[in-house]
Amino acid sequence: MDRLIIAVVLTAVAIAVALIAQRRRDDPPTQPGNYHIPAQLDRKDFLEPDKPWLVAVFTSATCATCADAWSKATVMASDKVAVHNIEVGADADLHARYRIDGVPAIVVADADGVVRCSFLGPPRASELWGAVADAREP
Repeated sequence: MDRLIIAVVLTAVAIAVALIAQRRRDDPPTQPGNYHIPAQLDRKDFLEPDKPWLVAVFTSATCATCADAWSKATVMASDKVAVHNIEVGADADLHARYRIDGVPAIVVADADGVVRCSFLGPPRASELWGAVADAREP
């Protein structure tokens, strides 16, 4: 009987030590989110739907990198390229409709609204301009 009591006590102690050790583990490092970028846009939702190309820049007024992304995109505005800033405070419905959950998000779509390229986060100007040029002239 004494051996049974000792075995039960030792098992309880082992379980307690295992639980304490498990609680002491550091949290795993944060993982990158699975942010959503749409594959198709309804061009009527955006400015100048008659232009053959759209650069839609999803931003937030509280996001410092969004201003940088927007400034890089604005220079592409032309008679063939519409550039539209979709700020979440002013256009929350479009952010929700296209499930934009991270900003800045830049989407380049053709006349049919098919997304040809996209960026999540602020791209380098050369990357953005090159991607738009490649999409327009494959």
